[in-house]
Amino acid sequence: MNEEINDNLINTEDVSTGNANVKENGETTENCVQYYTLEEIRAHNMCKDTWLIIHDKVYDVTYFLEEHPGGEEVLLEQAGADATESFEDVGHSTDAREMLEQYYIGELHMDDRKKDTGTEACATSSGESSSWTMWLIPAIAAAVVGIMYRYYMLEHKSS
Repeated sequence: MNEEINDNLINTEDVSTGNANVKENGETTENCVQYYTLEEIRAHNMCKDTWLIIHDKVYDVTYFLEEHPGGEEVLLEQAGADATESFEDVGHSTDAREMLEQYYIGELHMDDRKKDTGTEACATSSGESSSWTMWLIPAIAAAVVGIMYRYYMLEHKSS
């Protein structure tokens, strides 16, 4: 009789661990990360069902469409596809990036991720260069305007 109870406990443990690896809408691993294929994500490209991929993470932004400051059409243009480049081009704030986390539903399947890491390296290096160009270009412009002003004032004083 004790053996039957132990067998039942073992069987229920097998069932519970088996459920952690169920493939329902994508794949689930033991650490509870849901993986979606690009094909599955492409099906979610309408205003009542909108998914985006940003940095290989999948977000269901359906309920955010009306709240998006740039308008819902901006999100709908990228719906069901990789919106990483558009997201980064706009230069979203830290608050926007934190807000994005509440719409996280899973990750892009490993087979569908972009293979080349060179684009990521370029993106980070261009991000670093843009920070110093943001102050260098105005500083140079101000210096040129200052020199032109002094030259202009010296010419008018001497005439």
